[in-house]
Amino acid sequence: MARGKTMTYDLQTYPDREMLAMDLANQLSGDLRMLLKHEDRVVLAVPGGTSPGPVFDDLCAADLDWSRVDVMLTDERWVPEDSDRSNTKLIRKRLLVDRAAAARLLPLYVPAHQPEEVLAELEAQIVDALPLAVVLLGMGTDMHTASIFPGADQLDLALAHDAPILVPMRAPGAPEPRITLSARVLNDAIRKHVLIFGADKRDALDNAKGKKPEDAPIIAVLDGATVHWAE
Repeated sequence: MARGKTMTYDLQTYPDREMLAMDLANQLSGDLRMLLKHEDRVVLAVPGGTSPGPVFDDLCAADLDWSRVDVMLTDERWVPEDSDRSNTKLIRKRLLVDRAAAARLLPLYVPAHQPEEVLAELEAQIVDALPLAVVLLGMGTDMHTASIFPGADQLDLALAHDAPILVPMRAPGAPEPRITLSARVLNDAIRKHVLIFGADKRDALDNAKGKKPEDAPIIAVLDGATVHWAE
């Protein structure tokens, strides 16, 4: 997002988290269904962590042609897939089941000591599927999104207008390397949704306004997004 540009987003609030999960799953499936009318295949990018799990539980049963959907993560911790910290493990268990088992996973992890060793291999599986059709993002209280953290070692690269598809990231407080889609790729999605829970994250969203993306990375992808919030 260019500095000085007016940023607009749609904030939708819900009475509880269960209602949010059901409605957000309906919106995501509706977006995918609409875009599949015009495209042979579409890409859905989703976050890991605990917040989107209930959304996945509803979304996986959506009645759409999942065989034409590529699913990928917005970011991944550089850990084996059998690790409890693996986002890939999460989406295999909670999203790529039921009707959504027919979707194709575009991986963000293959066995290697460091993400840099296999970056080209991973990007080669993604490049022809871009742009993202639908992206679901989270946000931390530090205003990071995906694995684009304030203070991360390659923050400038991840936020650059000519950023690569994938950026390896190491951030203070993160116990392992990460790999993340760049802000450019995330922001180019046709439909963007952001999921946040709790007063702290609502305050963080409000505090992000007017900040530079380097200080509040969520700003780089927020314009034109729909933000879904419940206490």
